[in-house]
Amino acid sequence: MNMTIRGFLIDLDGVVYTGGNAIPGAQETLRWLSREGYPFRFVSNTTRRSKASISRRLAEMHLDIRPEHIFTPAVAAASLIRMRNYRRIFLLTTGDVHLDFEAAGRVRSWDGADVVVVGDAGNDFTYKAMNQAFRLIQAGVPFLALEKDRSWMDTDGLSLSAGPFVAALEYATGSTAELVGKPSPVFFQTALDSMELAAGECAMIGDDAYTDVRGAMNMGMAGLLVETGKFRQDILSGMPDVPTAVLHSLADLPAYLKNPDNS
Repeated sequence: MNMTIRGFLIDLDGVVYTGGNAIPGAQETLRWLSREGYPFRFVSNTTRRSKASISRRLAEMHLDIRPEHIFTPAVAAASLIRMRNYRRIFLLTTGDVHLDFEAAGRVRSWDGADVVVVGDAGNDFTYKAMNQAFRLIQAGVPFLALEKDRSWMDTDGLSLSAGPFVAALEYATGSTAELVGKPSPVFFQTALDSMELAAGECAMIGDDAYTDVRGAMNMGMAGLLVETGKFRQDILSGMPDVPTAVLHSLADLPAYLKNPDNS
């Protein structure tokens, strides 16, 4: 892809950190980007934590990332729900992500929901909760998916994400969830707009070949795949589009930008 990269969208989990530890060299790369004048935003499909909580957790890893530079599906969904005047939500998530919806004036409801929102609920993906979501969607309540990732790298290994559970509800109800997180073009565009840059001026850096890299390349961005997080070598052979570049980790970004032909 022949383009001049002026800014970046960067995934968090698996790219900036994995488990509870920063990727070696990640903070140095972020500081280098700032010194060199490259704007960047963090686009995370994390749906277990609020934006403020994500920023605090990153600070514990000595990563200084402000909440306003973090874009999550929950924040995007809360904005969309408010625009559509839905007030009561059936929210199938875990952690404190509900705070981003409450900050937007939305309230959680079990029976009388105006919209069903499904993210990564972890152990809260119980039969009872899934069955209630099924009944609401079957009755015609709109269905939003915060993300459809297949897996993510937890501290104890590769783990199921929200995608398989969203797919189960889609199969059971015959409905298709409206995707709010990556690789939704609307989600990417919100982060791009905050930098006042076009897709063709930016690169997406991620560890997910499809959600991050292919989704970004479909919008006209460069797609930089890192070999950290959930990356597996066999994924490359099955990709219909070859990434713009494959980097060992985020730490290799400065060298790539100085000499992209050697990536």
